[in-house]
Amino acid sequence: MNQEQNQNVIEILNLKMYFPITRGLLQRRVGEIKAVDDVSFQIRKNETLGLVGESGCGKTTIGRTILRLYKPTSGKIIFDGTDISGMKEDRIRPLRSQVGAIFQDPYGSLNPRQTARTIVGMPLIVHDLVKKKNFNEKVEELFRLVGLDPSMMDRVPHEFSGGQRQRIGIARALACQPNLIICDEPVSALDVSIQAQIINLLENLQVQLGLTYLFIAHDLSVVQHISNRVAVMYLGRIIEITNSRELYSNPLHPYTKALLSAVPVPNPVIERKRMRVVLKGEVPSPADPPMGCHFHPRCNLATSECREANPTLRDVGNGHEVACFKV
Repeated sequence: MNQEQNQNVIEILNLKMYFPITRGLLQRRVGEIKAVDDVSFQIRKNETLGLVGESGCGKTTIGRTILRLYKPTSGKIIFDGTDISGMKEDRIRPLRSQVGAIFQDPYGSLNPRQTARTIVGMPLIVHDLVKKKNFNEKVEELFRLVGLDPSMMDRVPHEFSGGQRQRIGIARALACQPNLIICDEPVSALDVSIQAQIINLLENLQVQLGLTYLFIAHDLSVVQHISNRVAVMYLGRIIEITNSRELYSNPLHPYTKALLSAVPVPNPVIERKRMRVVLKGEVPSPADPPMGCHFHPRCNLATSECREANPTLRDVGNGHEVACFKV
């Protein structure tokens, strides 16, 4: 399908990813962890969709399922007009060159025994995208693209700083000229000053190369800076999704309001006047989520309807979708 005709690079429809809980010598199935529970969204060409939420809410699982590192329990993943959710490994492998990934740990995601040249160039070899005589030239080009000196190509990962290692990871993700890049908390392990450099690099690359990002993070300030739209997750479900400016100026879901109230404001006068929303209780286990709205045990607005029925995302105007009966 031509992306000029359909601007959605990827569309997720009713995606579920359940992991079995087994016990005993025979590994009898006794339950399941509902990591992703009926999630739908789409990402348009040249757009950055921020995916935020607490640790364990299913953000990374969505990214790995899109990469088909996990086979989804149910639902559809439509990438470039093709449903890849049930595709067999021999057919999915050629499509992997069209989806890049930048991981959270800039050291653990790099092979410590390989040189930076090999790490960055490996996708070119795996997908047979470059001739041997042009290999070094292509890797040098990728190094310059992410702001690294090609003279460093023969160093191994421990000889680079954290920010330089993440640039190597970005260069590797760009090697096959992908249509979509999954950024799984790419700056959370870096110093604040280095975070800004990496975010600016990602933004410049997006303009320069026409990239599309799924940006997974828990730092709401970073997500606000880089994202066009933001989706908020809670316990395996998306509870609110809209454009970045609208979400931060007019959050509607009680959980989103609580998340944003915890973000510090650098103005002490405004900070003192802000109303802080403190949530009660703990996040329930994804192995035994509550009936109805998953957020109702911690919500001050919850009613009997919230305990019994699951609110679905609905548009409340200007493309602002929220899953809450009280909005």
